[in-house]
Amino acid sequence: MSVAVDYEQAGELKIGQVGIANLRIRTLDVPRLVEEMRSRVQRAPNMFGRAAVVIDFGGLSHTPDAATAQALLEGLRAAGVLPVALAYGTSEIEKLSQALGLPLLAKFRAGYERVDGAAAETAAPARRETPAPAPAAEPAKAAPRPPAGAAAVAQASSVGMIQSAPVRSGQQIYADNRDLTVLTTVGAGAEVIADGSVHIYGPLRGRALAGAQGNARARIFCREFHAELVAIAGHYKVLEDIPKDLRGKPVQVWLEDEQIKIAALD
Repeated sequence: MSVAVDYEQAGELKIGQVGIANLRIRTLDVPRLVEEMRSRVQRAPNMFGRAAVVIDFGGLSHTPDAATAQALLEGLRAAGVLPVALAYGTSEIEKLSQALGLPLLAKFRAGYERVDGAAAETAAPARRETPAPAPAAEPAKAAPRPPAGAAAVAQASSVGMIQSAPVRSGQQIYADNRDLTVLTTVGAGAEVIADGSVHIYGPLRGRALAGAQGNARARIFCREFHAELVAIAGHYKVLEDIPKDLRGKPVQVWLEDEQIKIAALD
């Protein structure tokens, strides 16, 4: 039931929390990259057709020259997507962005790196933790400091976001640093996003993205599965790739070894 991830792909595509895709170039082979993107668009035109894409050259040992990068941009546009920016990296990338007339998206790149890094699951919550200093008069009696991120994780798990109204086409619901629970339907063309897990107690016909800031332990649960797309920490699977025997069933979605897993709930 897992996604057949091709680790030899020239470009690794991940979905950002606002529907922008990050294309990290791993092999600078323009025809191959264009063909891979054309295949994605053909398989899931509602998801990828005219999708905004950020180009990330951070996976290469050398920054491409402007002519090669321009050829890639033109090829991707011909394949059906819209390159809108470069992911911020080095001073060479900044110069390349100026030559191409594209902006840099530093924040998007940072989110992508958190997905790959070992501290992905605790980096965002840890910033919210503010332990009180020990009293100056009685330092020996101060309570031991909890592990980094523990307080924030507990807070996030206890204060989830609840959406009681149906999420209709064109709507986007985002649970910042917490779980999201939808009590009714997520319609086709709608999008629900959470930094934690997503729980849907009705049909899921749109898109559900969990672990939006890189939490690979996040999961998606739904009572009736017809999703256009599901994603955990940027790794995604579209409807065309989902086994037909799971459609309409109660399922859970999780990430294992960087591959999306989907299984029916008993």
